[in-house]
Amino acid sequence: MSTTQSERLRELLEPLVTDQGLDLEEIAVDSVGRKRVLRVVVDSDSGADLDAIADVSRALSAKLDETNAMGDAAYDLEVGTPGAERLLTEHRHFVRAADRLVRFQLAEDGEVVARILAVDTEGLDVEVPGVKGRKPTTRRIAFPEIEKARVQVEFNRKDKADKQDMTEEEEA
Repeated sequence: MSTTQSERLRELLEPLVTDQGLDLEEIAVDSVGRKRVLRVVVDSDSGADLDAIADVSRALSAKLDETNAMGDAAYDLEVGTPGAERLLTEHRHFVRAADRLVRFQLAEDGEVVARILAVDTEGLDVEVPGVKGRKPTTRRIAFPEIEKARVQVEFNRKDKADKQDMTEEEEA
């Protein structure tokens, strides 16, 4: 049975990432010109701050040097977190995206943009924003219905804290 370089690297590096309290989300080896780049994406339920990224980067670099897993050719190691518009593929991704706006591509209902309210083992409870002054509606989406889901960037979102501040100001 043949394994790819990415699979071998995952087996080598995942325990180190887990020891740091993070999840190994993605690993890829790309060629950029004459150089190779090893990209490692990590995350956790509480996110990964710069200190955690630096710690895991040092641990991975040491292990890669010790084992010569990338061979003798030069390479760059890039360790980071998922992007703002990350693709949701694992149950933990949906849990971490709670209260975020997500664009769902559904098997039968086409596309739906909704905010994740709750996640369980069977699927999601979401709130579909109202259109043209209508009130938002809630709906249930089972995991098997989801073909693709991606977090959406919100620039002008009114957070719950903002709404609460406005309510308190109106009462004063």
